[in-house]
Amino acid sequence: MTAQTKVFVIDDEKEMVELVQLGLKKRGFVVVPFSNGADALAGLTEHDVDVVVTDLNMKGMTGLELCQTLVADRPDLPVIVLTAFGSFETAVGAIRAGAYDFVTKPVEIEALAIAIRRAAERRRLSGEVKRLREVVASTRGKGSLVGASPAMQQTYTLIDQVSATDATVLITGESGTGKEVVAREIHERSRRKEAPFVAINCAAVPEALLESELFGHAKGAFTDAKQSRQGLFAQANGGTLFLDEIGEMAISMQPKVLRAIQERKIRPVGAESEISVDVRLITATNRDLEEMVEAKAFREDLYYRINVIHIPLPPLRARGGDVLLLAQHMLRQYAAIFDKKVMGLSPAAAERLVGYDWPGNVRELGNCLERAVALAHFEEIQVEDLPDKIRNRQAPRSTSITANELPELLTLEEVERRHVLRVLEACHSNRTDAAKILGLDRKTLYRKLLRWGVNDG
Repeated sequence: MTAQTKVFVIDDEKEMVELVQLGLKKRGFVVVPFSNGADALAGLTEHDVDVVVTDLNMKGMTGLELCQTLVADRPDLPVIVLTAFGSFETAVGAIRAGAYDFVTKPVEIEALAIAIRRAAERRRLSGEVKRLREVVASTRGKGSLVGASPAMQQTYTLIDQVSATDATVLITGESGTGKEVVAREIHERSRRKEAPFVAINCAAVPEALLESELFGHAKGAFTDAKQSRQGLFAQANGGTLFLDEIGEMAISMQPKVLRAIQERKIRPVGAESEISVDVRLITATNRDLEEMVEAKAFREDLYYRINVIHIPLPPLRARGGDVLLLAQHMLRQYAAIFDKKVMGLSPAAAERLVGYDWPGNVRELGNCLERAVALAHFEEIQVEDLPDKIRNRQAPRSTSITANELPELLTLEEVERRHVLRVLEACHSNRTDAAKILGLDRKTLYRKLLRWGVNDG
């Protein structure tokens, strides 16, 4: 960031300006010096500046007056004031006037550089939050989906393509990534939108009851069957049936679901005849079904029947700026629910959200924003409104390549190895999803991992 950060330095002592200018240039900042506040204000029309550093005690316009003028005209522009050692009351006055920070004289250049970096980052985040408010106000992505990242653009393209058809869809992704939201979006954009959308979580229904839930039962079929009951396949007739967490379905149940898909007929438990049904089937799982097929834990024939169109959902940590876009969208929703005037995120709160790894994905972000809005005392969410684990977050461990890691040049093989491992880590070791992101077939990825000595676990 420092190589692109432009700083105004204002002091009527020429030697002081030169000293600060030299020290900051050595640290990669672009410095524009001024000897008085009036010239600095005029310079704003010529320069796109990121941070202003000004002495407080200057002839003519004082640093405090300059600070007040900038805060009134350019509230987005952070001001750092330089004040003599021991002049604490003067520094407090500058902060009250709207200064971002203060640094005491004699100036320690490294301390000033740190303050400038923080101020520039705060300004960047403030601008990003403002931009996202405008984006959220003008667009909602695809229906109830929100996101502008390349990963989500690919998802939107698949939704557009599949919604116009009756093809069976398999949605994969970690828990909390919004698989049911995507399934509902496909239904709402399809020709079946006027018919029912029926959903069931296969993991939440005991194996002994799942057959009756899906296919229904006849009166007297079992002890408590005092009357016949329509199953979910029949309830969804003409519409869409969504089987969430299909990877948790008992293998003994899978042939019956396969037959219902192939024959478009079901037989309620205890019934003598079959019933024809017309449903569009969408399934979802957070498990690697290909690995389950290899382990004989999921039927291969059923896998190919449900995997006609595959939509892999990216984890939130792989969606970049979508974190803030989603947060702003959720904030508006919860502000309306709680009837609170909460308009946005403070830059510091936005920084914490961006830096967190979100293992619970969109669901965890929603929980976080609901809590934050409920606790908020101001029009902006503050760091104090966030959960402890996000407020006190540490930077997530990453296998990405950084400049500090590279005292030597790497071979292409090593660059590839690190990139593949980074993608695999982002996919929580789901090799099927990692292979799709990398543009490899699964066997090629396996061979590479074997060559690099990565345990096939």
